[in-house]
Amino acid sequence: MYGLGSSNFMKPMRFAGAGILGSDQLQNPDFYNWNKVFVRYCDGASFSGDAEGRAQDGSTLHFRGLRIYQAVIDELMEKGLANATQALLTGCSAGGLATILHCDDFSARFSRDVSVKCLADAGFFLDVMDISGKRSFWSVYDGVVHLQNVREVLPKDCLANKEPTECFFPAELIKSIRTPMFILNSAYDSWQIRNVLVPVSSAPDKSWSSCKDNIRNCNSTQIKVLDASVSIGFRNAMLGALNVVEDKEDWGLFVDSCFTHCQSLYGISWNSEISPRLGNKTIAEAAGDWYHGRSHGVKEIDCEYPCNPTCSGQLPP
Repeated sequence: MYGLGSSNFMKPMRFAGAGILGSDQLQNPDFYNWNKVFVRYCDGASFSGDAEGRAQDGSTLHFRGLRIYQAVIDELMEKGLANATQALLTGCSAGGLATILHCDDFSARFSRDVSVKCLADAGFFLDVMDISGKRSFWSVYDGVVHLQNVREVLPKDCLANKEPTECFFPAELIKSIRTPMFILNSAYDSWQIRNVLVPVSSAPDKSWSSCKDNIRNCNSTQIKVLDASVSIGFRNAMLGALNVVEDKEDWGLFVDSCFTHCQSLYGISWNSEISPRLGNKTIAEAAGDWYHGRSHGVKEIDCEYPCNPTCSGQLPP
């Protein structure tokens, strides 16, 4: 887990200064000269937990992700963030989920005349059955929700009608968010295919091993599972969950068909000659147009794999 929970074991970030965090005007034209702060992920629950737990050896585990998030934002506001005229909360993977969870809270810290928006990259984790018919990822989320006591960050309107674990999934979270958000995700998210759709326990015969490594190795039956022909299909489940965004006029979408996970933090996928494109725009161009309101309705959804030739330039998933 790369030493999560201890700064003593954290590795250098190989994407530091690239993508949306980059200072190159050509690669990052809309955000190159912004003040940027990168917060290392360390708590295992997308900065949402606040509890003590008991380990198997009897020792006490302290979960303080929510307090870390609050302390970081408080300090940044004191250091000048409170004077911002524009602000963007963004994150990738678990950080993408953290962005969704904290978007409205972040926005509430500013006055109404400040342009505050959120960009969630690869954080749209799905509650889908794996190929063996089990909700294995639900069990993972359920453990996190109850072990770390994440209720405080979950929408009250969702908690009034659903179990906390269901309210921790983005499909439910986005129904309650009021702040404008841009959702960047692959409809064939490589991390989710490996860990949500086809966890090791679901295919002990390793029949999916090659497909999980690279979507180009998937056979026709496996591709059907990824699309919609078998059961509900992974891609179909994602697009169905995102239907609610169509009614949110100030929200944006960029859902490509590339076999990848996290695209905003790498220059090659964010904005380069070989970046994925939808509507003839790179991710950076689409996100910039959405944030600054340069075009109406920035909501791009790709066709089914392998329709998009611009996915060929992606980093290894």
